Amino acid sequence: MSEAVTDRTINGIPFIDFGDFGDGSSPAALAIGRKFFAACKDTGFAYLINTGMPQAAVDEMFQWSRRFFALSEADKMSAPRPQEGWWHRGYSGVGKEQIDQDSQPASGPAKPAAAALPKTTPDYKESFDLGSSAPGARLPNIFPPPHVLPGFEDACLAFFDAGRALQGTVLTALALGFENAAMPRDFFVPFHTEAANQVRLLHYPPAPLSSFLSGERGRVAAHTDFGTGTLLFQDPADTRGGLEVETRADEWVCAPPVKGAVLFNIGDLLMRWSNDVLRSTSHRVTGVFAPKDGDGAAADPDEIVEGRFSIPYFLGPDAHAVIECIEGCYDPADPSGKKYAPITASAYIDMRMTANYT
Repeated sequence: MSEAVTDRTINGIPFIDFGDFGDGSSPAALAIGRKFFAACKDTGFAYLINTGMPQAAVDEMFQWSRRFFALSEADKMSAPRPQEGWWHRGYSGVGKEQIDQDSQPASGPAKPAAAALPKTTPDYKESFDLGSSAPGARLPNIFPPPHVLPGFEDACLAFFDAGRALQGTVLTALALGFENAAMPRDFFVPFHTEAANQVRLLHYPPAPLSSFLSGERGRVAAHTDFGTGTLLFQDPADTRGGLEVETRADEWVCAPPVKGAVLFNIGDLLMRWSNDVLRSTSHRVTGVFAPKDGDGAAADPDEIVEGRFSIPYFLGPDAHAVIECIEGCYDPADPSGKKYAPITASAYIDMRMTANYT
């Protein structure tokens, strides 16, 4: 590993080089795991590089995403998301989702709201969600009929499978790096056997800057993610970004797209698992940016904010997996030290998903 590469950061978010990770059995893998865990503990976010995820596969998925969102509304609605908030499959139109962070119980003192968006402001985005196509999958996929966009379903499922392979690497690295908890490197694997993951294609349409400045529109308000963690693929062609991460000092910093890198962040279930040793980090997507040239010029409210695409890959435990504090993350002589009661993954995620849809 090159120290010049692995010591790189952007706005305090570190880069973790998985080039020498292999199957996780080597001393090099242990060192990577420890650095990855430290990044997750310190910032909750990390750029992962040399993961084995082909950039060509990522680029192709963004091409498919553009083709899908360019369809007519009628064609997109041939794969409608069901009314049940927990059934996160299919197409959801602009304004149908509204992130509700209040449904996340806090373990510590309440923090002031980090985003300026009113709670009544729906997210100005559209999405398409998919998951496992295995027989007996808990949530069946909802794709458009093949004639609407030939090849779309196969491309989505191939990307889903590629992400599962990366999930195994990430979970192994986390287990290797865990402090004060003697665990095998495959500790998390038995909790993630059913491919209870979710791929989300996201499109943030163009809009006047004035609509974001006034609060009339917002892209995504401050929130944390629900599951074990998230692999975020940002559009390599996006020169402006929009994702912002809240630091431990309660400051917002940009997490721009980096070609060849996958942005990982901790989810709420991993926070519960670790008894807050690892804490999920608030993040948001904004339509209000600093000037492109960085010269400090005043924003032009008549400017049209460019559209944006991204693909989060949510890592989820099996539906019936019971999430409870890992030994080593609390004092066994003090049961009150456990901050969270045990809960099944499905009960927790369904609660959070239901709160997000209007």
